[in-house]
Amino acid sequence: MPSLDDRYRAMLFETPECIPVSVGILPAAWMKYREELEAITARHPALFGQSGSRDFDAVGGTYVAGDHVDAWGCVWQNIRTGCESIVTGHPVARREDVRSLHMPTTDIGFPHGFMYLRLQDLRGFEELMVDFAEEPEELGMLVDLVLQYNLRQVARHLPAIQAEGQIIGFGDDLGMQLSLPMSPAKWRKYLKPCFEAIYRPYRDAGHYVYMHTDGHIWEIIPDLAECGVNVVNPQVRANGLDNLARVCKGKVCVSLDLDRQLFPFCTPAEIDAHVRESVKTLGSKQGGLWLVAEIGDDVPLENCEAIFTALERYRGYFS
Repeated sequence: MPSLDDRYRAMLFETPECIPVSVGILPAAWMKYREELEAITARHPALFGQSGSRDFDAVGGTYVAGDHVDAWGCVWQNIRTGCESIVTGHPVARREDVRSLHMPTTDIGFPHGFMYLRLQDLRGFEELMVDFAEEPEELGMLVDLVLQYNLRQVARHLPAIQAEGQIIGFGDDLGMQLSLPMSPAKWRKYLKPCFEAIYRPYRDAGHYVYMHTDGHIWEIIPDLAECGVNVVNPQVRANGLDNLARVCKGKVCVSLDLDRQLFPFCTPAEIDAHVRESVKTLGSKQGGLWLVAEIGDDVPLENCEAIFTALERYRGYFS
C-alpha cells in the first residue's frame, strides 16, 4: 500500500515515489461475490494488505433495507440491503416551512452531503431548484441555518484533532451528470462562502482538506481550491480528463474517481487503457494525482481483477 508520506507528497506536489491508490468495495459487492472476491483481493496485498476473515453480510446504517430518519427529519429509503439509501421524505417541502425550521440539537459531524445535499434533502430537488431560480428570502435563511449547524460541528470537531497536519475528509455531491444544478455564478453567491467558512478553520489550524464531490463540477474546482480544498475527488465521466487536467494539473491534487460507469460493461483491456490514459493525462513526477476505484456488485469479477492489476501497474508510471 502506498505510504502515508506519498499521499502528502502527491498532495503537495513534492515528488512522491508512486501514485497513491485505493479501492472501495461496496457492501453489495461483498454480499454477492463473497469468497470469490476475497480470493481476488488476497492476490493484491499491495492494495489490500493482509486481510483476515470477513463477515460478508455485516452491513449497517443506511445500507440496511428499510426507512431511516436522520437528525434533520429527512427520511432515507432503502429497498435493498447492501446498497445506499436515498432521501424520499423532505421535511421542508413548503417554502414557508423554512421559517419554522430549527437545527438539530444532536451533533452528527459531517456526513456525506453536509451542505448542498443537505439543502436538497430538506427541500427536495425540484423545490430547491425553484428556490435558486427565484432567490426568495427563505433560500438565504435555509442556507444560513445549515451553515450555522455545520460551523457548530467545526467548533466541536476541530479542537478534538490531536495530531498536526491531518487530512480531513468531507463529501458533498455538487454536480449532476452534465452540469452543475445551478449556474456557477449562483453557486459562488450562495454556496462558495459556506465551504470557505467551513474549511478555512481547518486550514488555519494547519490541516488539509480532502473533498469528495460527484457530478459535473470542473468549472468550480478552482473555487473549491480557493475555499481551502487541497485534494478534490471528482468523477471521470461527468467531467472529462481534459477538463480536469486544464483546471487541476499542477494546481490542486486530484483523487481521481475512475469510471464506475465503465467498469460493469467493458473488457479488462479497456480497463487497463482507461487507467493508463488517466495517469498519462493527470500524472506527473511532481505529484498531484491519487487514484480511487469503487467496486459495486455490477462489476464482473474479471473486471475487479483487471482494476486491481491496472492500479498496481500504473501507480509508478508518470508522464
